[in-house]
Amino acid sequence: MDRLQQTICALATPPGTGGIAVVRVSGPDAYPMVEKIFVPLHVGRKVAEAKGYTAMLGHYLLHGAEMDECVALFFRAPHSYTGEDVIELSVHGGTAMADGLLEALITAGCAPAGPGEFTRRALENGRMSLTQAEAVMEVIAANGRQGAALAKSALDGRLAKRIGKIQTALQTLNAHLTAWVDYPEEDVPELSDAAFVGTLTEQKAALDALISGYSAGAVLRHGVDCVLLGRPNVGKSTLLNLLAGFDRAIVTPVAGTTRDIVEQAVQLGSVRLNLFDTAGVRDVGEHGDAVEAEGIRRSWKKLEEAGLVLAVFDLAAPLNEEDLEIARRCQGRPALAILNKQDLAGQGEAFTAAQQQLAPYFKAIIPLTARDAASLQPLCQAVAQLLGTANLDPNAAALCSARQLSAAKEARDALAEALNSQEDGFGLDAAGVCISDAQRALARLTGEDATEATIDEVFSTFCVGK
Repeated sequence: MDRLQQTICALATPPGTGGIAVVRVSGPDAYPMVEKIFVPLHVGRKVAEAKGYTAMLGHYLLHGAEMDECVALFFRAPHSYTGEDVIELSVHGGTAMADGLLEALITAGCAPAGPGEFTRRALENGRMSLTQAEAVMEVIAANGRQGAALAKSALDGRLAKRIGKIQTALQTLNAHLTAWVDYPEEDVPELSDAAFVGTLTEQKAALDALISGYSAGAVLRHGVDCVLLGRPNVGKSTLLNLLAGFDRAIVTPVAGTTRDIVEQAVQLGSVRLNLFDTAGVRDVGEHGDAVEAEGIRRSWKKLEEAGLVLAVFDLAAPLNEEDLEIARRCQGRPALAILNKQDLAGQGEAFTAAQQQLAPYFKAIIPLTARDAASLQPLCQAVAQLLGTANLDPNAAALCSARQLSAAKEARDALAEALNSQEDGFGLDAAGVCISDAQRALARLTGEDATEATIDEVFSTFCVGK
């Protein structure tokens, strides 16, 4: 049997203890199957006669025995999430009642839903595009409000519309080229070089803007791994505690207190930082503490993996060779220098000297006091500037997956090749081939030309109830 002809069910809320548990049913036989196991509270009311966008109170039966109180919400095709008949059944939260309801539905003939199958049916029934389907899990996984807003813009179809404008411009241009090249006997006006180059340049710039915003958008949606790096006792753990809002790490005057990596997720402005407080890096010598040495090795390894580095230095003491080694290792990375203990040193000669020594290695240098919450504002601004989130409009269309990014880059590169061919004096037919390549890449991005394997890959990351 075609999978779309089956009626499916799954738990749509997280498993475990909660106020309610919601089980979603979708498919051509949703109403008759639910009618087998749902008994309305009011005599005379029938599931089969329920109108869309209405609710009904009752209870469900498992092997003929009355189980939990249940609320049924009805959606009639095509005005539902999947485009099919859909019923959502709410019972008291907890494993027993939800599992009993699923067992009752499967006994009545429902098939257990696969990962993302409800959203996949929405795609196949024309309720959403592939870019909107991908945005569903981005909305669910978003860690902050701005990240959620960014994912929601794709779910609302703004990305599809933005790509659609590029596709329309390229389709019009390619149609004109094809008519002029293939039908010379017809009175087709020749496309001027200025108009041709202008259109390609404009659409390439639109793709460049989407591509450049991908990394910042990913940071807003998922956060970034951030390592706190520095010598012992420069204030890394104090800064971690300030960012976390509580005493997450032990702070003592003893060098080497932090020996292993301490992890803590924090929200800094619009950005979620997955913070890793590392062991203070210093030369412990050949016969030094083996535990501390291992912690330092892990600190350097975390530097290699981090998407953001906050290198902490002690402003109250002159920088030494160990500080400069840290700075050198940060060069070329997304790293900020934190000059801590500003309350002790101020911004006099010590600050100027440290700034001059560190400037070649860091994108920005921020003086602060790790015990003062007021210090977080300039740090927040510096992080947003470095990661590109400061000027990103969370309500604008944005690419939200590596698959989309790859297709956008392929389309952009094809347009760049078309511009190069024109500049090098090749015929318009050569440019037309490049434009067609760009169109095919954009069709894969939106899902118009996506293979079954691509769609399978997209939905493999979904949770079952969505």
